[in-house]
Amino acid sequence: MAETDTAGRIEAVRGFNRFYTQKIGVLQKQLLKSPFSLTEARVLYELAHREKPTAAELGSELGLDAGYLSRILRGFEERGLIEKQPSEEDGRRSVLLLTPQGQDAFASINTRSRNEIHELIGALSPADQGRLVEAMRTIEELLGARPVRKVPYILRPHQPGDMGWVVHRHGVLYSQEYGWNEGFEALVANVAAEFIQKFDPKRERCWIAERDGEPVGSVFLVKKTEEVAKLRLLLVEPKARGLGIGGRLVDECVRFSRQVGYRKITLWTNSVLTAARAIYEKAGFRLISSEPHELFGPRELGETWELEL
Repeated sequence: MAETDTAGRIEAVRGFNRFYTQKIGVLQKQLLKSPFSLTEARVLYELAHREKPTAAELGSELGLDAGYLSRILRGFEERGLIEKQPSEEDGRRSVLLLTPQGQDAFASINTRSRNEIHELIGALSPADQGRLVEAMRTIEELLGARPVRKVPYILRPHQPGDMGWVVHRHGVLYSQEYGWNEGFEALVANVAAEFIQKFDPKRERCWIAERDGEPVGSVFLVKKTEEVAKLRLLLVEPKARGLGIGGRLVDECVRFSRQVGYRKITLWTNSVLTAARAIYEKAGFRLISSEPHELFGPRELGETWELEL
């Protein structure tokens, strides 16, 4: 009887596996109508959720054969999705970074995945959605899933709705922290509107830092001239400070600027923004000039910084 029961349970699990893999579309050659297989999409996910991982770290996390992973990464590199840099800790090893094209590719898959799951569970009542999630947690627990690795944040390109968030949070935070008036919010709104209206994807970029599905930071890199880029609207939410988001956002601006051929990055900030100034200085920017103003209410000292590339 015990053997019969075990055989029945095995077939039940196999049946569930067939049902679920078909339901979420992993049997298709490409995942979510993208140019990527399931394994490739998972590697992209890990690259987006890790800061400068090595191939060995990815292989260990995913349990992938080193040769198979190497072929995937080589294909990503040939398609311009990743680039390699020497590790700061060990120059003999290389770390992997998503290029802007790679970030776009991940963002597209990520959005499609969220939309697909929303459609999958959208017809269920909140109570049934809760039952479903709890059942999934039970499966993970019983089959010995690894503890969830807490991901500090990801960086992604801008999406519909992000500009409204950027304007709102700049207006709120700078009012609360520095007493700036609506004039600053109007400035941010104009910058965001001009970015969307004149957006040149080959020469300009907006990065949004996202944590637990919520935006927590932003930065813009826009074209000033053919040789000069301008860094604008660097912001990190108070609850996400201390994670290195500000420095990472500025590093992405510098990396992108070099990649597309700019010779200089310029930015305008204020002396009161000490945390941002420290980030700019660490990235190699130099203070060029300063002048007092009262554009946003309180008297401030505006500063122009530049970085030669």
